[in-house]
Amino acid sequence: MNYLAHLLLSGPDPDWRLGGLLGDFVKGPLRGERPPAIEAGIRLHRRIDAVSDAHPAYLTALQRLGPGWRRYGGIVLDIWFDHLLSRQWSAWHHESLDHFCDQCWRDFRARSRYIPPNAWRFMQRAEQFKLLQGYPDRAVITRSLERVGQRLRRPVPLEEAMPVLIAAEQPLQLDFNQLFSDLMLVARRFREDFSGFDNT
Repeated sequence: MNYLAHLLLSGPDPDWRLGGLLGDFVKGPLRGERPPAIEAGIRLHRRIDAVSDAHPAYLTALQRLGPGWRRYGGIVLDIWFDHLLSRQWSAWHHESLDHFCDQCWRDFRARSRYIPPNAWRFMQRAEQFKLLQGYPDRAVITRSLERVGQRLRRPVPLEEAMPVLIAAEQPLQLDFNQLFSDLMLVARRFREDFSGFDNT
């Protein structure tokens, strides 16, 4: 899963949402350096990634990309799934995508002391250029794939996967719907279990 999916799966609490985003930037053991709910959001992020990587629908989606994308298919698919999520956003969340993203950035600015520099730079760019709100646009996805590919140790033109993604859009949408429905349940149970533990 990519940024937008993790934000949504983190639930309504701003600390959990921040942790959900920081999961892509904070590595290694969590040592209580941030509030418990932020670190819980990071743990949820890691749990979601683990469940997603082994989910039958995700594995089927990877196969649809073909053998040429075996090595980088996970990166490509995560970004494409954010595109599919954004295009049917109203089916998954009651607020508009614009309002949801703007609220996230406002909440995160109030928690900036817990955000490492690399994550803070990303959030500033994402807010300034309305990156997540642009995910329904294929051109934005193409540029995102291109930028991510350029940042790899050995640059790879990930944007060349776009014709494959577009050709398989309908079956990939079904794969995504199945996967995301299950991840919503996983995330809700994780948050409920944490809340129950926290109150004991």
